[in-house]
This record gives sequence, structure tokens and C-alpha cells, in this order.
Amino acid sequence: MITYLLCFILFLVGLYGVLTRKNLIKIIIGLSVMEYSLYLFLALIGYIDGGAAPIIDPSKPAGLVVDPLPQAFVLTAIVIGLATTALLLAIAIRLYKKYNTFDIDKINTLKG
Repeated sequence: MITYLLCFILFLVGLYGVLTRKNLIKIIIGLSVMEYSLYLFLALIGYIDGGAAPIIDPSKPAGLVVDPLPQAFVLTAIVIGLATTALLLAIAIRLYKKYNTFDIDKINTLKG
């Protein structure tokens, strides 16, 4: 139960970084922290204490096994999150080249 609470606290730390920072890079890092807290939460959903790998052997009786589906979702989400982070960083670099700042308040006030 405490690990689920820690995942929620980690998500709130990332949300705080997104909502309070004005630097684009810090906002992207906050989004990444939020993503990783969700990955951890999904991996914890499929975990069973004392569970074995989900390999079915007909000669052995099936005991407690870990659910592999959340792990597959996390692997897929990591790839999608990496691509999203790379895209956000590319956009931030282009904005820096154009406006010479990462501050979103200064970018909003500039024209051109």
C-alpha cells in the first residue's frame, strides 16, 4: 500500500514541476517524472508477492504467477514516452533558437 502512495507522491512532484515552472526544460522534466510514476504504478499492479515468472510447465502445477500484461503495457508506454519526450525537446530547442530563451512568459510576449 505504501508503494502506491509513493507513486502518487512522485506523480504530484512531477505535476508540481509542470504547473509552477516557467522554463520549458523543467516542464519537460516534470512531465517525464509524471510518466515514470505511472510506469511504476502499472508495474506494481501486476506484481504478486512470492509470484513466479509466467512460464507454464505442464509437469509442474501452476502456482502464483506474476501478471505479464502490465509489464507489456509499461514497455510500450516507455517507447511512446521516449518519442514524446524527444519531440518536446526538439520543439524546445527550436523555440530557443528562435527566441533565445526557454522562459514561456518571455516567449508569449515576443512577436514574430
